[in-house]
Amino acid sequence: MWRHLLLLCLISVSTLRPVHAQSSELLPADRYLTSISFRVLNGGIILGKVRLDPFPDSLNFIFDTGCGGASLDSTTAARFKLAPRESAHFVRGIAGKMPQRLLDSSRLCIGSLTLDSLKLQVNDYDILSSIYGEKIDGIIGYSFFSRYLVWVDYDNNSMDIYTKGPIRYPVGGFLLRPRLFGLPMLEGHLTDARNINSRFYFDTGAGLCLLFSSNFTSDSAVFSPKRKKPVLSQGAGLGGKMAMQLTTLRTFSLGPFHFRQIPTYIFDDEYDVTSYPQLGGLIGNDLLRRFNLIINYPRSEIYILPNASYNQPFDYSYSGVFIALIDGKVIVTDVMPGSPAEKAGLKEGDIILEINGDKQQNVQVYQSLLRTIGPRIKVLVRHNTGEEAMVSLKVSSIL
Repeated sequence: MWRHLLLLCLISVSTLRPVHAQSSELLPADRYLTSISFRVLNGGIILGKVRLDPFPDSLNFIFDTGCGGASLDSTTAARFKLAPRESAHFVRGIAGKMPQRLLDSSRLCIGSLTLDSLKLQVNDYDILSSIYGEKIDGIIGYSFFSRYLVWVDYDNNSMDIYTKGPIRYPVGGFLLRPRLFGLPMLEGHLTDARNINSRFYFDTGAGLCLLFSSNFTSDSAVFSPKRKKPVLSQGAGLGGKMAMQLTTLRTFSLGPFHFRQIPTYIFDDEYDVTSYPQLGGLIGNDLLRRFNLIINYPRSEIYILPNASYNQPFDYSYSGVFIALIDGKVIVTDVMPGSPAEKAGLKEGDIILEINGDKQQNVQVYQSLLRTIGPRIKVLVRHNTGEEAMVSLKVSSIL
């Protein structure tokens, strides 16, 4: 959800310095349970290893505070020959809703811990796997975070897990007190055409900085009508893909931490994922990854501590092209009208053979290359006609 040295003057600024410390220096050793390592995907998404008991396979799970329980990919469930039961309820996603299917009394193993008595939702995460170029076997949120105190350390890509209870938080950070109804909701302050306080989901599973519903931006009139016109973009999640607009917000504050010129997505929230008017939208992990987190759901507390990425520039690039790994090939899935990608000649269905000479077919790497503002990017593609073409793409900025 995912920085360019040219934009250092436009990053967030704070008088508070990042604190670099291991959890063992800050949290009580006698309450330590286990640790796992994780990888950070584009947009700050946390991908860690989980095992579904009794199977020996290591599975890729997204650790997501925006998830109210835990879920398993439908193809992973089929591989293990698991048959979910149908439920009368529906699951809402950013682009739709679908019937809920459940695996009762499931057990997930995280490090040396076993989480039992879980109801796993079974969903189709094929679109996430193709976008990230990684098999996404599941997502875990409240079912995990509600049982423990969890230190999320982005400096070391590790997650340390402790028994729940009160602790003395370290200096240098800020204690958030979210409302918790399965998902954490907290207050943020934003400034553009107006100064506004609103509540937002705290969502480590969203690979972006900020996401607002169009109802919120319209009713609040937070954006100036004179600002630069938003560009067309899209998001993807449970239910498929969703059209969005991309712009920048002048300032956003989370406690005493202030960010400037934050990339912000706006979308028509047809399925009420952002719960407007109770909430304005969500704070995603491309912003939250700039803090190490102590997630203490049992006490309705989240402590944020600036880390080494705190002053990293935001991503202001705009190419208007979206790619995914499909059947082992990197495919252009969408090209936004009027975007640099369309002007360069990229087309939906193009197979990307190489970018700037890189032929490794790694979606994460290619997505990063397509965010390079400045020099033209050379993209070798094979069109649907079978013809190969070298496309010269000039990535623009949303600033």
